Amino acid sequence: MKQRSLRFGLKWRAALLLAFLLTAVIAVLSLLVLAGIREDQRQRLEQMLAAEAETANLRVRQEALTSGLPDPDAFMELSGQDLAVNLGAESGLPVTLYKLDGSLAGTSLPFQPKADVQDALAYTAKGQSAYITQGDQLLYLAPLYTMDQQPAGTVQFHVSLAEQHAFYERIQRLFWLVGAAVLVGGFLLGYLYVWRQANVITRLNRAAMRIGEGEYLREPTVRRKDELGELALGIYEMSGKIATTHAQLTDEKSKLIEAVTRLQELEQQQKLFIGNISHELKTPLTSILAYTDLLNMYRDDPVLLDEACRQIGMEAGRLYALVEKALKLSSMDVYDFETNTALVDLKPLLEDAASRLQAKAEQQGIQIVTDLQDGKVWADADNVMHMVMNLLDNAVKYNKPGGKVFLSNEAVSVVDGSDRMQITVRDTGIGIPPEAQARIFDPFYTVSSDRSRAHGGTGLGLSLVRSLAEKQRGSVKLAASGPEGSTFVIELPLERPQPAGSGG
Repeated sequence: MKQRSLRFGLKWRAALLLAFLLTAVIAVLSLLVLAGIREDQRQRLEQMLAAEAETANLRVRQEALTSGLPDPDAFMELSGQDLAVNLGAESGLPVTLYKLDGSLAGTSLPFQPKADVQDALAYTAKGQSAYITQGDQLLYLAPLYTMDQQPAGTVQFHVSLAEQHAFYERIQRLFWLVGAAVLVGGFLLGYLYVWRQANVITRLNRAAMRIGEGEYLREPTVRRKDELGELALGIYEMSGKIATTHAQLTDEKSKLIEAVTRLQELEQQQKLFIGNISHELKTPLTSILAYTDLLNMYRDDPVLLDEACRQIGMEAGRLYALVEKALKLSSMDVYDFETNTALVDLKPLLEDAASRLQAKAEQQGIQIVTDLQDGKVWADADNVMHMVMNLLDNAVKYNKPGGKVFLSNEAVSVVDGSDRMQITVRDTGIGIPPEAQARIFDPFYTVSSDRSRAHGGTGLGLSLVRSLAEKQRGSVKLAASGPEGSTFVIELPLERPQPAGSGG
C-alpha cells in the first residue's frame, strides 16, 4: 500500500485563503473607520476653532468700538492683555494675542509662550488661518479685524490633543480586539465548513483509490443531494462497470495466458528436441569421421583397419537407432527423450567414452588420461554417455597442441548426507573468460563467434548436459577455469533416490 506523505491539501489552502480574506476585509474596514474617525475629529476641531476665532473677532470689534482708539496697534497695546484673559475665560482655551508686527499683545497663560510662530503669523497677515502641532499640543492662529475690516492682529488658541489621541487609541485597540475575535471566529467556522466538504472529497478520493486497487464499491460512498452526492453516485456506477469489464478481461487474460503458455511449452519442447537430436547425431559422427581420417592415414595397417571397421559399423548402427528413434518421436509429437534410469556400472562406460574420442584426440596431438574407479550410479546410461562425450569433445576441441585431457571419477558425501559420484573432466586448454563463465550453460550461448565457427559449436551442448544431469537428479558445474584450462564436474546419485513423501 502506498505511503501517504504530508501535503499542503485543500483544507489548509482554503483555510489560509479564508484567513487572508477575513484579515484583508477587517483591516480595510478598520482603516476606513479609523480614518473616518480621525477626519471627523479634525473637522469638529476646525469648526470649533473657527467658531472661537469668529467669537474673538466679534469681541475685538466690540472692544475697539468702545475704546475709541482708531489705531489697531494702539488698541492691541492697550487692551491686548485684558482681551486675551477674557477670551480665554469665555472659550475655556489658553489664548495669546499678537499685534500686526508679530509682537506679543497679551496672553491668558501664566507664562509667555515660547513657540516659534513667525511663519504662521505670515499666513494670518494674509488673511489665512494656520496650524502648528507640537506633540499633543495644537496652536491655531487666525487673523483679527476691526469694524472696518482693518487687520488688528492675530489670535492664537492653545488646544490640547491628548484627549483626542487617547480616544483614537481606545477606538484603535477596540478595533484590534473585535477584528481578532471576528477573524478567529470566522476562521474556525469557515475551516469547519471547508473541513466537512474536504472530508467528503477525501472519502471520494479513497473510493477511487480502492477502485484502482481492484476493490470495487458495493454502495455509494456519500449520500448527499448536491453536486458531491452526484459525483459519489457517478463513481459508484463507474465502479460497477469497471468491475464487470475487469471480470471479463480477467477471464480472457486467463485463456490467453493458457494458450501462450502452451505455445511456449511446445516451442521449448521443439527446441530441446532439435538440440537433443543434433547432439545425439553429432557424437557417433565424430567417431566415424575420426576413424575415417585414420584409415586414410594408415591404409596398410590391418589391425587398425579391423578396429576402424568395427567402430564405424558400431557408430553407424547407433546413428540408425537414433534416426529411427527420432522418427518415432516425431510421429508421436513428443519432443523429449525417454529416461530409462537404472544402476549403471560407471567405469566401463567412462572407458568406452574415452576410447571413442581417442582417435580424434590423437589426430590433434591431445592425450587423454584416465583415473577411473569402480562404482555404480542411478542414471540413464545413454544420457551419462552423452554428457561425458560432450565434455570430452569440448576438452579436446578447445585444448592446446600437445595438451592433455584428464577423466576421473570419485565417490563423495555431500552436505545433505547423501552419497554422490563425481565425474571430473579437466583439460589444459585455452580456458573460458571470466565474463562468460556465468552463461556457458545458457542455451545457444557461445563464448565467441570465432570459436564457434572454428569448432562448429551451436551453444546447445553444455545446456543439454545440464538438462540431462538434472533429469538424473544430478548436476553439472564449471569447477575452475583459467589460462591453464577448465574443469567440469558432473554429480550423479549413487543409489536410487527415495520418492518424495515416502518413509525410510
